[in-house]
Amino acid sequence: MPSTLPPGEPVPSDGALPASALAGVGSRPFGLYLHVPFCTTRCGYCDFNTYTAAELGDVPGASRSSWADAAISELRLARRVMHGPAWPGAGPVERADMPVATVFVGGGTPTLLPPADLGRVLKAIDAEFGLAPDAEITTEANPETLTPDVLAGLREAGFTRISIGMQSVRAHVLAVLDRVHTPGRAEQAAREARAAGFEHVSLDLIYGTPGESQDDWRASLEAAIGADPDHVSAYALIVEEGTRLAARIARGELPMPDDDDHADKYILAEDVLTAAGFSWYEVSNWARTPDARCAHNLLYWTGADWWGIGPGAHSHVGGTRWWNLKHPASWARRLAEGQSPAYAREILDARTREMERVLLEVRLAGGLDGAVLDDDGWAAAWRAVDGGLADADALSEGRLVLTLRGRLMADAVVRDLLG
Repeated sequence: MPSTLPPGEPVPSDGALPASALAGVGSRPFGLYLHVPFCTTRCGYCDFNTYTAAELGDVPGASRSSWADAAISELRLARRVMHGPAWPGAGPVERADMPVATVFVGGGTPTLLPPADLGRVLKAIDAEFGLAPDAEITTEANPETLTPDVLAGLREAGFTRISIGMQSVRAHVLAVLDRVHTPGRAEQAAREARAAGFEHVSLDLIYGTPGESQDDWRASLEAAIGADPDHVSAYALIVEEGTRLAARIARGELPMPDDDDHADKYILAEDVLTAAGFSWYEVSNWARTPDARCAHNLLYWTGADWWGIGPGAHSHVGGTRWWNLKHPASWARRLAEGQSPAYAREILDARTREMERVLLEVRLAGGLDGAVLDDDGWAAAWRAVDGGLADADALSEGRLVLTLRGRLMADAVVRDLLG
């Protein structure tokens, strides 16, 4: 199957990691990402690794009914690689002594699967690695797939957090995005999740859709807040090459999203969410309390360890990054043969890891530790202060923290920091 994945270097058939990656395993936070690639329909803006039932048919490993078994097979492979006989000196073990701090089930639409199947995978995680007593266990969900019974089943399975794809409250905006849920359904689903006992409820929004006015965006923010979530994500619409939305824009059916419009809507989101008691902790994410922040995403942003389970999933352990075969059937076939489903990997050198740390940590409210910067980087940091993009007091104390204007220009700040 042709692949658009990065080339990288080959991965050993047993998935073994280099000693440099395994050094310190267990001392760093560890999370698991589970990719469920199934969708009822594909949204026009989405370029994720997703498939409809019509595209996949009932090929072994490509069907919804077989996903959980294949995912459990990869979990067992992960345990062997991370803390089994392949780890020098470890010897055979029944369960890895490295409890999983976070689990995030994304997609696709994970809630197209029965809660019992997702629950079987969570039990396998506990059996292979152990779940930390306070583990954050999240699933993404589309509003139209949620009912009180589904939510109760997810809670019974062990999920503590749910992230619901609301995107907008306006019907014409949802139509441009090819979202199939009706306005108001996401907010109702959030309330039902609270009633089902979820500790944390997040609503995900998109701004800058062609045809969306400032009033439309304000209405979406206010509707989201009215549903009483404790976390809101707001992402600027990006037109990805090869998507249906990109084709419509290329044909002149829709205008290209405008950067100034994005900036205005971001500022509105900051104003409305802050007034409602939310605080930003990452450029696109706001939470009511520190406990409501997405701990799993913080693993990504702080360069911790995670294993990605599923077709096309990406992983990172100790400076080694790898990615799985994209097609569900190819992924499942490799696992059935007792082999790693990884397509390729890269071992990051010190400079690349430093650059990625700058790229990610500068987006956090806690800012970037100035110890990472060389003399040129410090000069760039003070230029950011002079330009109103970073906080002078924070930098005087050794951390680069973006101002609101700096958040709007985060990519430019990073480019200057890295020279």
